[in-house]
Amino acid sequence: MFKRIIVMLAVVLVSLSACSAAGPKHYSVKVVKEYPHDTGAYTQGLFFHDGRLYESTGEWGRSSFRIVDLESGKIQRRLDFDSKYFGEGSVILDGRMFMLTWTNRVAFIYDAATLEYQRTCAYPREGWGLTTDGKSLIASDGSSFLYFMDTSFKVQRKLKVTMEDRPVRFLNELEWIDGRIWANVYTTDMIVIINPSSGKVEGVIDCSGLLPAKSRKPNTDVLNGIAVLGKRVFVTGKNWPKLFEIELIAK
Repeated sequence: MFKRIIVMLAVVLVSLSACSAAGPKHYSVKVVKEYPHDTGAYTQGLFFHDGRLYESTGEWGRSSFRIVDLESGKIQRRLDFDSKYFGEGSVILDGRMFMLTWTNRVAFIYDAATLEYQRTCAYPREGWGLTTDGKSLIASDGSSFLYFMDTSFKVQRKLKVTMEDRPVRFLNELEWIDGRIWANVYTTDMIVIINPSSGKVEGVIDCSGLLPAKSRKPNTDVLNGIAVLGKRVFVTGKNWPKLFEIELIAK
C-alpha cells in the first residue's frame, strides 16, 4: 500500500510539473528609453517598416495615419480620414499599406512607398488590431480569435487564443515579434504573447505603472500600441504623452 501511495504521489508531481511548464511565463517591464508621443493620437496601430515609425489613430472625426519621427515625436506625413470613419489597426505587406476601420466594415489600401490611395474594400467584421508574419495579414476583432487572411481579406485560418484552456477576449493591437504574436488586451495593462500555431498564450507582460499617474490627463486612455525595430520593443497608449522602449524582466 505504501509503495502504491508513493507511485501515486510521483504521478501527481509529474502532472503538476507538466501543468506548470505549460503555463505562460510572466514578465514585468523595464523602461530603456522614453520618447515623446502625440497626446492627440488615439493609438490603434503602431509599427516600424524599413526603419520608419508608422501609426494609425482612431476616434470619430480624428482618425489618421501618420509617419512619425521616433526621436522627436513629430508627424512627418499625415493622412486624415472622413469623420464617418473610425480608424483602427494598420500594417504594410507586399508593398501596400492596409488600414482597418472599427464598425464601418471597410478597409483602406494605399501604396506603401508613396501613401497614394489605391482603393477601399469591404471588410467582413469589426476591425481592431492588424499585423503580419510577412505572408499573411493577421487581424483581431475584440474577440478571442485571430484571423489569418490574404491581401484580399479572405480568411485562410481562424485561431482561437487561450490561456490555460480559457479563451482570452478583447485582443486588440497586434505585433509579430520573433515568431510570436504580441497582443494588447483591451482595457488592461496586459500584453499577451501568443503561439501562432496553437493559439496558446506563452507569456503575459504586466505593464501596470508604465505611465506614471502624474503624466495622466483627463483624456489619457489605455495601453495600446506595440512596435518592434530589430530587437527593440516599443509600447504606448491612447493619447499617451510618451512612447516607451522596454525590456522584459522575468518574474
